[in-house]
Amino acid sequence: MNTPPYDLLGVGIGPFNLSLAALAEPVPGLRTLFCEQRPEFRWHHGMLVDGARMQVPFLADLVSLVDPTNRWSFLNYLREQDRLFPFYFAERFQLPRREYDHYCRWAAERLANCRFGTEVTALRRDGALFLAELTDTATGRQSTVRARNLALGVGTRPVLPEAFARLDGHPGAFHSADYLDRRAELAGARDITVVGSGQSGAEVFLDLLRRHDGDGVRLRWLTRTRALAPMEYSKLGLEHFTPDYTRYFHSLPGPVRDTLVAAQWQLHKAASAETLADIHDHLYERTIGRPIDAAPVEITPGTAVTDARPGPCGGLELHCRHTDSGAAHVLRTDAVVLATGYRAARPAALEPLADLIDWDDAGRYRVDLDHRVATRPELTGGLYVQNAELHTHGVGTPDLGLGAHRAAVILNAVTGRTVHRLPDRTAWTGFAPPPAARPHASVPRPQELTRAATAGR
Repeated sequence: MNTPPYDLLGVGIGPFNLSLAALAEPVPGLRTLFCEQRPEFRWHHGMLVDGARMQVPFLADLVSLVDPTNRWSFLNYLREQDRLFPFYFAERFQLPRREYDHYCRWAAERLANCRFGTEVTALRRDGALFLAELTDTATGRQSTVRARNLALGVGTRPVLPEAFARLDGHPGAFHSADYLDRRAELAGARDITVVGSGQSGAEVFLDLLRRHDGDGVRLRWLTRTRALAPMEYSKLGLEHFTPDYTRYFHSLPGPVRDTLVAAQWQLHKAASAETLADIHDHLYERTIGRPIDAAPVEITPGTAVTDARPGPCGGLELHCRHTDSGAAHVLRTDAVVLATGYRAARPAALEPLADLIDWDDAGRYRVDLDHRVATRPELTGGLYVQNAELHTHGVGTPDLGLGAHRAAVILNAVTGRTVHRLPDRTAWTGFAPPPAARPHASVPRPQELTRAATAGR
């Protein structure tokens, strides 16, 4: 094979690998290629609901928090679209979700190092290099390329909780990731249940409220979380989404990190205060001049679904347990939208290299601070991951605000030099104790972790 190897091959093109592609493009002499099996860029297509807004400021674009002069910035996108003045007068810090998707598509269609309709079907070791087998999804034509480093950006997959296993493939139940694509299937339902209290659950519930105002359809919102608490969004709380906190989190023992991620749900799994306020405002308007319970709406936190199955007479049965009282009950509904989150995906193409990867006891990647996966010595090329390191890098892992910084860290590591200068300090908060006060092998107690987590986003 006479073609020189790429310095970096990206597998998957979501926002994070797109950020890496955008920051890598202007680097002189750096050969990069990013491959995506889909024919075009798509980002949470099923949740591009009208009126839905981003939960991060517009500066959390592909490049600006590392290099605001880069031509792939959101402000340059506005300039190219002749929308700078409309954006200026709109005075919006958070973008409509549809606009963020359009911005990413604008960049993806113009970046020369992004190749769509190209699936990476297998990744193998080729001496000191990686060998990637590629398939053109339109023609089936196969080819191979070599690379010194890999960046896995394959995204996450929708989670189907075990309690809903019997409904897998049932036409009356689907994940919120497919909401817009399957919303029309809810047209005949007279009772619809949304499960999950994060941003997706709140947006689906709000959209259903708006679409079924006064038509008698019963809408239900269930969540095992005890309260519909909003996402923590105080200015100091947001410092959990800085490189400073990432470094601190990475330094903690594994069991402590796992406990923290679970305790910090309000930092990264809750709904925005604005969306919750919109739901309340809608219900308030609907019940003017009527009893508060006149609208056929149920909002029930602190309720876990322990089993779900097709009903004997049609519809679905949800077997529920109230968290505080332990009381069990059965709900009958026509349809369920599962806003039950996402989980990091392990791509099938990686299987030929699986024995060379140092997995942790839970079968997850061991990832260093530069986002490089630990591997056996004979695998000398760098294997990097994006949005698969929540367990090692903390709640900022899926946050778009850290995407450009992580991409810059990876580029600096891949090139072995400072391609992008990164700040040493990014937060006012000092997360670790002073060196003199640090006990050896200290492990915070669970109640201390809980208190620390509730001070965050």
